[in-house]
Amino acid sequence: MNDELLDTVNSHDEIVGTQLRSKVHAQALTCFRAINGLIINDQGKLWIPRRTQDKELYPLALDASVGGHVSSGENYDQAFERELYEELNLRLEEQVYEMAGKLTPAQNKTSAFMQIYIIWSNQEPDYNRSDFCEFYWITPDEFLNNTIHSEYVKSDLPIIIKFIQTKYNL
Repeated sequence: MNDELLDTVNSHDEIVGTQLRSKVHAQALTCFRAINGLIINDQGKLWIPRRTQDKELYPLALDASVGGHVSSGENYDQAFERELYEELNLRLEEQVYEMAGKLTPAQNKTSAFMQIYIIWSNQEPDYNRSDFCEFYWITPDEFLNNTIHSEYVKSDLPIIIKFIQTKYNL
């Protein structure tokens, strides 16, 4: 695991300290920040990738289109820009995107404080093959009604998809 330093936050998402990523996960803490983004095409389908088998967390699980920890000293937008390039080889300034909202462990039962982004695109990204091994274009209904019962998924993904489905009436 990449043992980066993460900012820890209080219940109001205010930075109160730092902790190594390995310690945060070993202790199952939820007082850190993360970003997640979903690519949505003109048909309302989500681009959902499968993580590679060598991932330490959630190997071979279905995941958000892009996601990651907010490193210490970064803000949510900076982490989104970095992860978008690292995982999908996409430059933020070339994308049509928006910040969709925030999810929190207390209100939404997520694993971290999360800022959620939407990327509006019909294109399959040139994704990093060390992060993802395959992908699907799938509607939120197809995912929520079928996939989560038969597929291994990251724990926050159904929460994120329900949030996006409601917000954008997908």
